[in-house]
Amino acid sequence: MESLRIIDTWPVTTAAAAVVRADGTVLGTHGPAEHRFPLASVTKPLAAYAALVAYEEGAVELDEPAGPEGSTVRHLLAHTSGLAFDEHRVTAPPGNRRLYSNAGFEVLGDHIAKASGIPFAEYLRQAVLEPLEMASTTLDGSPARDGVSTVADLVRFAAEVQAPRLLDPRTVLEAQTVVHPGLKGVLPGYGHQSPNDWGLGFEIRGSKSPHWTGNSSSPATFGHFGQSGTFLWIDPVAGVACVALTDRAFGPWAAEAWTPFTDVVLAELS
Repeated sequence: MESLRIIDTWPVTTAAAAVVRADGTVLGTHGPAEHRFPLASVTKPLAAYAALVAYEEGAVELDEPAGPEGSTVRHLLAHTSGLAFDEHRVTAPPGNRRLYSNAGFEVLGDHIAKASGIPFAEYLRQAVLEPLEMASTTLDGSPARDGVSTVADLVRFAAEVQAPRLLDPRTVLEAQTVVHPGLKGVLPGYGHQSPNDWGLGFEIRGSKSPHWTGNSSSPATFGHFGQSGTFLWIDPVAGVACVALTDRAFGPWAAEAWTPFTDVVLAELS
């Protein structure tokens, strides 16, 4: 895909990108697909997928208590537990506001580790990384932000989410469906959004503006971006997913570059 060559114009030292269909067909790659990049918050969808495996295996229930009083596993996955952004401090009642929370994913990881008897990083490896042959992906630290991976590995994950083998497709559909519709909140880097829609570990584009996906992305588009200059989106209407990883922290350059990039990718596909 010629559109992927746009990443050569980005003000970064190293970048790689790919587009993949649900059947695993890679429509194009550009850049070093085997280069390992810090994922930052693109770690969260991987962690969420492991949490959903734990749910299907019966280790946890989505509506069992986890985190602050009144909070559940579902609240933690959907950033509605009331926990602060980066502190294990309660700032709102569960279900009241969309408070994007790294702390919430750390509590989630601890909860699954306790329920399964396996450290969360190992649970992630056994439940998701190993079955998908994501041998270059590791988690060394917080399940909110300390993953390291490659475009080649994330292509495998993106294909899985589009055509699930590790999970019941109904579970993945629930993960990309808005939890607690109508909640307002801040989308980091893009300001207040009303509504600020999220599923179970995946951010949902909906009607958000501004946004890091394309102006032509369908409202059903879901995924995540990371402060390390990384993103993964899946557009079920277009029937494709796109991964882009860089070695420059998110900033104005990314906000300016990512949206037109996605629009050109989608235009080439159509």
